[in-house]
Amino acid sequence: MTWLSDDGFWVFLILTVIIGGSAAFLAGRGLAKSWKPFWRVFVYMALLAGAVRFFHQALFHGDLLLPYYYLVTYAILVAACALGFRWMRTTQMISQYRWLYVRTSPLTWRHR
Repeated sequence: MTWLSDDGFWVFLILTVIIGGSAAFLAGRGLAKSWKPFWRVFVYMALLAGAVRFFHQALFHGDLLLPYYYLVTYAILVAACALGFRWMRTTQMISQYRWLYVRTSPLTWRHR
C-alpha cells in the first residue's frame, strides 16, 4: 500500500494515470467540443473514478469502498479532464472567433 493506491505504484501509474487519465482527457475534449459547461467535468469524473476503482478491485483485488483512494483517483481524473477541456476550448475559441482572440499558450487566449 502506498499513499497513492492500495495496489502499488505501477498499477496506479498504468491503470489510473495512463488509462484513466487518457479517458478523462478525451472526455474533457468531448465535453468542450460539444460546448458543455465546465461543471459537468466534476460529475462525469465522479462516474469514471468509480469505474477505475472498480477495475482496481476486479483486476488487482484492491479495496473498492475506501474513500481516500477514490478521492485520489478522482483528483487525478479531474485534472486530466480539465486539461483536455481547456485545450479544446482554447482551440475552439481561436478557430471560431479568430478576429477576436489570439492564442497565448496551449491553454489560454486573449483579446486582439
